[in-house]
Amino acid sequence: MPRAAGHHLLWPNVHLHIFDAEEPGPTALIQAGIHGDEIAGVHAVEELLEEGLRPRRGRLLVVPVMNPPAYRAQQRAVEGGLDLNRQFPGDPDHERYERKLAHLFMELVKDEEVALMATLHESKKRYDPEVTPSFGQTLVYGVDPCPPLLAQVVDELNGHRASDEEAWATQYYPVSTSSTEVIVDAIGCIGVCVETWMGFPLARRVEMQKEVVRRLLAGFGTI
Repeated sequence: MPRAAGHHLLWPNVHLHIFDAEEPGPTALIQAGIHGDEIAGVHAVEELLEEGLRPRRGRLLVVPVMNPPAYRAQQRAVEGGLDLNRQFPGDPDHERYERKLAHLFMELVKDEEVALMATLHESKKRYDPEVTPSFGQTLVYGVDPCPPLLAQVVDELNGHRASDEEAWATQYYPVSTSSTEVIVDAIGCIGVCVETWMGFPLARRVEMQKEVVRRLLAGFGTI
């Protein structure tokens, strides 16, 4: 299901923005709001779009809110529903919207041959290598070795952090049922879960998410 540049609906209320640069190059995808209570990424993506985020090379796909019902409820998943992040590769004939939506998203990344996929998340726990699981302030990946782009971005973030408390790290934490790993396994792209720590004020988390997205896309050559 290749799509022309512009605004599309992946689902009745799941908005997909596609931007093409004049210079050819690989496709990058930024997606937020797969968990409805992780709101900083949604705000970050919406602000980046408002600020004119566009590719200088290749193609950029943006899904600001992957799971609108859960986002409206400000819950990880809707009451009595499924965790959308655990429903991949999906099922077009399933009774639940989460499985159907996962299938559509899976078809999108395969047809678009996405080369970089970043999913914006948040964590209630600040990362501590002695505490498993803990994710806040990490770029999480599921393949070994760590993709060089992620190590590069972490080094850049730490070189510009506002305090030691904001220090970032890469984290190898494979979860075979996560959307990112299912997609990476299927198409071989670079996949990363961006995790900010909820202990920071929302405005600061939004700014950090925006910075991570910019640095990922810049390092990838998209912007």
